[in-house]
Amino acid sequence: MPLDEGRRSASSPSGGAQVNKDQWQGKWRQARGTIKKEWGKLTDDDLDQVQGDYDRLIGKIQERYGTQREEIERRIKVLQETP
Repeated sequence: MPLDEGRRSASSPSGGAQVNKDQWQGKWRQARGTIKKEWGKLTDDDLDQVQGDYDRLIGKIQERYGTQREEIERRIKVLQETP
């Protein structure tokens, strides 16, 4: 999913992974299944609380897995680029 110029995006402090938050929210329902496959410890309740909010999702994954934000963002970017 390429980023559109002029759209808001999240960037890691290292300048690595970037995710377009507008596109993320728009595709949340589709992404939900992929997120559950990638991070199986997340419950349906967790995902309901997230409601497509990118930063909340990062927080939930960090809470369940103890993974660094940059690593989560990198994995999300890879998932978004996978057809």
